[in-house]
Amino acid sequence: MSRNGARRRISIGGWIGRILLLLLGLLLLWNLWILAHVLAWRWINPSNTAFMREGLARLEASNPDAELRQQWVDYAQISPNLKRALVASEDAKFLEHDGFDWEGIQTAWEKNLKKGRIVAGGSTISQQLAKNLFLSSGRTPWRKAEEAVITVMLEALLDKRRIFEIYLNVIEWGDGIYGAEAAARHYYRTGASRLGTAQSAKLAAMVTNPRYYDAHRSDRRLARKAAIIARRIPYADIP
Repeated sequence: MSRNGARRRISIGGWIGRILLLLLGLLLLWNLWILAHVLAWRWINPSNTAFMREGLARLEASNPDAELRQQWVDYAQISPNLKRALVASEDAKFLEHDGFDWEGIQTAWEKNLKKGRIVAGGSTISQQLAKNLFLSSGRTPWRKAEEAVITVMLEALLDKRRIFEIYLNVIEWGDGIYGAEAAARHYYRTGASRLGTAQSAKLAAMVTNPRYYDAHRSDRRLARKAAIIARRIPYADIP
């Protein structure tokens, strides 16, 4: 190999190394930015989320004047029925795990493998919150890895009550509907503090596909799932 060829290879290798270092630096800065936000949310309520911004952009595509409906309410002002319903539906071991329900993940993996497609997620409340706060709704290996990192941050810096309070106030509950208060008013014309058992069970059942169930409120699958959740509510432990 000529000297010029060797120099070119060294030069290319150097540029690749610089690019990789730059990407690692950007990734570190991104995660430090997230870490700072999570730390601040010990005392400050998040004003919006990645999912809210994505939802607003989708609505504005057909209506430039579209607005999201979301109103923050304190943890104590949300019905225990709804809290128990969500734990029963989404994460029965919420108070026990460190952000990941490994048994649930394995069960979901086996179900998906058997069906040949994704039919179960296995995500905990903490993982769902991580995704909602910072990430897109797309499914990519990078997003799952970043979701895991953010989940660790949430569990390390916030207690279970605060994680659950933020979750209750920001998750999507319909087309442009975010948080328990907006959902209670949208579906039942009442406040989140007044939700009964049946109402809470139905809202919890909607979380997996909120925009669909917003438009199909009489769906039989929704009714069946809500009935199952209603039976589990008395046994769910909440912060």
